Amino acid sequence: MNKHLILPALTILLLVTACKTEKKEMKKAPVTTATASPKDSTPAQSEQLIKNAIAAHGGALYDMAHYGFTFRKKHYTFNNKNGKFVYTAEETKDGKTLKDVLENGRLTRYLNGTAVELSEKDVAKYTEALNSVIYFATLPHKLKDKSVISTYLGKTQIKGQPYDMVEVRFRPEGGGVDHDDVFLYWFHGQTATMDYLAYKYNTNGGGVRFRSAYNPRTIDGVRFQDYVNYKAEVGTPLKQLPELFEKGALTELSRIETEDVVNLKKH
Repeated sequence: MNKHLILPALTILLLVTACKTEKKEMKKAPVTTATASPKDSTPAQSEQLIKNAIAAHGGALYDMAHYGFTFRKKHYTFNNKNGKFVYTAEETKDGKTLKDVLENGRLTRYLNGTAVELSEKDVAKYTEALNSVIYFATLPHKLKDKSVISTYLGKTQIKGQPYDMVEVRFRPEGGGVDHDDVFLYWFHGQTATMDYLAYKYNTNGGGVRFRSAYNPRTIDGVRFQDYVNYKAEVGTPLKQLPELFEKGALTELSRIETEDVVNLKKH
């Protein structure tokens, strides 16, 4: 799910066949801004939990953050400027350097430093791909976007730890091409960190995914973390996923690792 532009790139299958699924799923990152859901009987509660999670992961530092990292052997950067942004993705293969630059919603592709023409279809594809990587790398920051509809679903425990559950849906306007996808976030009841997330999507026959965070690290005030990415049977209720996770009944698809993270304001 154009995601940051107003923005669920989803996951990545293991090895070769996994790569194909990964490319499809990584296009979906929702466009988000925490707005109360008309359906939410306790909108203030869901919104406050999101605000607390954002604060626990970096808070206002995101608004002017400028970081670089490596993901799937590509180098990415994001430079936030109080609502405006520049995202980049760069890789070199066979002596050719491809660089995508997404500036405030407008994408330009460069080949060895020279801008190249792209079809509308390719512009949309590369925009989604770049936007989605940044979207997921900077969660839960994007959950404050205007297209977000949040609902508090109550408390639960995962591995003996307390969690609050918040469901997130997206308005058609600003929610991206996959605005009908549904997400569920588990925020730790004491630290407010986003330790687990799940989502279901309908494209390509649909799917259900569950992610468990690991390797959290805070770099100059901003928290980054990696994820183990699991799948469940299509139709599995998202609220049941932690129980299946604890039983070892989910299938691991991939590891989503954000490597070599650096604060570019210090370099």
